[in-house]
Amino acid sequence: MKTNNQKNSGMLAAFLVLLGTVAVISLAGWLFIKPSAEMLQGQAEATEIRVSGKVPGRIEKLLVNEGEPVEKGDTLVLISSPELRARMMQAESAEDAAAAQNRKAIKGIRKEQIDGAYELWQKAEVGVSLAEKTFARVQNMYNDGVIPAQKRDEAEAALQAARATAKAARSQYDMAVNGAEKEDKDAAAALVNRAKGAVNEVESYLSETVLLSPISGEVSDIFPETGELVGSGSPVMSIVDLNDIHVIFNIREDMLSGITMGKEFNAKVPALGGKTVRLKVSYIKAMAGYATFKATKSNDSFDVKTFEVRAKPVNRNEGIRPGMSLMADFSDLH
Repeated sequence: MKTNNQKNSGMLAAFLVLLGTVAVISLAGWLFIKPSAEMLQGQAEATEIRVSGKVPGRIEKLLVNEGEPVEKGDTLVLISSPELRARMMQAESAEDAAAAQNRKAIKGIRKEQIDGAYELWQKAEVGVSLAEKTFARVQNMYNDGVIPAQKRDEAEAALQAARATAKAARSQYDMAVNGAEKEDKDAAAALVNRAKGAVNEVESYLSETVLLSPISGEVSDIFPETGELVGSGSPVMSIVDLNDIHVIFNIREDMLSGITMGKEFNAKVPALGGKTVRLKVSYIKAMAGYATFKATKSNDSFDVKTFEVRAKPVNRNEGIRPGMSLMADFSDLH
């Protein structure tokens, strides 16, 4: 009887050991087979501005280095353009010439010319007076029958000619006093405005030889070296706005459920020691056709598009820089 009890106890112990072994193996299998959390990987990007000038020239001096912070309005680059300086000299000379012509038109004829025209007019008036007296004497002699009609007609013609000469001299004097006509003055003023416009145009181009920072940010790239030639519109450097960081995730449309504008979620930044940051969805848009997953079966399948989802950090000063990767738990987005 004792032997049977011992035998039953041994079988029970063996069964319990077997049961424990099966439980341990099942737990280990479940831990190994359990699906891991699906993660989404995104990349941080920022607004980047390329600085370029309107005029071609040679890089005279670079006032900043790559990686340096800059403020809006800071001077970045000096460009040398001798051709523009030469054009400025030409424009300024043309403006001076036009201004001189305008002053001449406003001032009118010189005083000496006015005095000369007055003297000629007075001389003509004296001629008229003499012709009138001569005609009066000849008329009396003709009335007395002393001279023929021919002499009288000659004296009358001389009187009329003297009067015409005096009238013409008076007109010359009046023109000298009045100066240039209104149309001539308007034309001279228009030439001045045209010359000023040319000067302003060259000045606007010259201002483009000093390149200023359009935003506050950090210099990310400088393309030419000092002394190199740059063309019109050629980028000289890039400035990144670190205050406008956003993270881009590429998500298939069959995984897009629950992801809406304004949704907030957490993401880890490996480059910052796994730091967790809070992001907020700010942009959702379908990507181009090249990002579409083509269906491999004709039944119960369809082409799956990829959407670009952008999210911005809720807190601005998180230390995220362009190019850093961010990992988000997919389940946290639903």
